[in-house]
Amino acid sequence: MPIYEYRCTDCGKKFEVLHLSAEEVHPPECKFCHSGNVRKLISRVRVVRSEESRLKSLMDPSMMGGLDEKDPKSLAKWMKRMGKEMGEEVSDEEIEQVIEDAAGGTEAQESEE
Repeated sequence: MPIYEYRCTDCGKKFEVLHLSAEEVHPPECKFCHSGNVRKLISRVRVVRSEESRLKSLMDPSMMGGLDEKDPKSLAKWMKRMGKEMGEEVSDEEIEQVIEDAAGGTEAQESEE
């Protein structure tokens, strides 16, 4: 039993409809304004991956492409990609903290030399 998303062309709101039958040919009416002028939307699809699959993709050398460890923007982009690959969203605050910590460690090492 598929769930389809629709957008009402009159009020602009998005809603979902559970279709109990595959033979249903007419679009439903809007749940908000009860208009029959609705458009079926293409829904996002989420694929569940195993941890093994995620780790395997992280070992791909192309994941390191474009990484410049001296550029904070490049590091932030890479961290977000890695977090997404592992199924964890990394916030901008977390990224900034890691970059600050790394920069502080680098400055301390340089001053010791």
